[in-house]
Amino acid sequence: MDGATLVLVGVAVAITCMMLAVWGVSLAMRDASIVDIAWGSGFVLVAWVTYWLSDGNSTRSLLLTLLTTIWGGRLAFYLAKRNLGHGEDFRYQSMRRKHGDRFPIVSLYTVFGVQGLLMFIVSLPVQLGQVRTEPGFGVLGALGVLVWSVGLYFEAVGDAQLARFKRDPANKGLVMNQGLWRYTRHPNYFGDACVWWGLGLIAAESSIGIFGFIGPVVMTILLVKVSGAAMLDRALLKRKPGYEEYVATTSGFIPRPPRRR
Repeated sequence: MDGATLVLVGVAVAITCMMLAVWGVSLAMRDASIVDIAWGSGFVLVAWVTYWLSDGNSTRSLLLTLLTTIWGGRLAFYLAKRNLGHGEDFRYQSMRRKHGDRFPIVSLYTVFGVQGLLMFIVSLPVQLGQVRTEPGFGVLGALGVLVWSVGLYFEAVGDAQLARFKRDPANKGLVMNQGLWRYTRHPNYFGDACVWWGLGLIAAESSIGIFGFIGPVVMTILLVKVSGAAMLDRALLKRKPGYEEYVATTSGFIPRPPRRR
């Protein structure tokens, strides 16, 4: 078994075991929302399993592992602080009502299984970027670190600004359009995409790592078209007064100055 195959198989096994364990905990808690917390934690697991199994360039491997750990750890901590103790997310409540007694089994493959598969695909740059020793870390890797840093800034600062806005009772019912949210309706999602494009650039310095770009492409599609910005915009347009005006004047993803009506 060559190095790349060993890493891919090892990561697949690790993700499967983790998701089965999280699914079991969700049954005991009657709360499938914990899969959101496991999302960030799972990438940390992938990074360290890969680091342990691979024998690629030491600088690139350690950098991919540490950057993924910082991103995934921050995201998991933020979601745990925000979600735990507040009940199951409305998305999973809706699924639970729809499937009734079948929900535990249905959630195994439609929630935990799907997220595990996506985790494996999105994390390809972290996996493939660690299995070759040549070439060494260079300009492309440095550019990747810069893009990753921009992404982490937008994600972390955007989340902090939104949390502070929500804590102020005077803002109840209002649309958050301050700070980074003045330039994009989804600074956290934009930041998330940048993080993974940055990791993709670092991985792409090695020949096999180029295939890791599959990960950021899939992540960006999810964030823009599937479960991220598009889904949230639809929901907020229905229940948030003033959000239509916000949509008309503010970029949906890539930051830019607000438009005039």
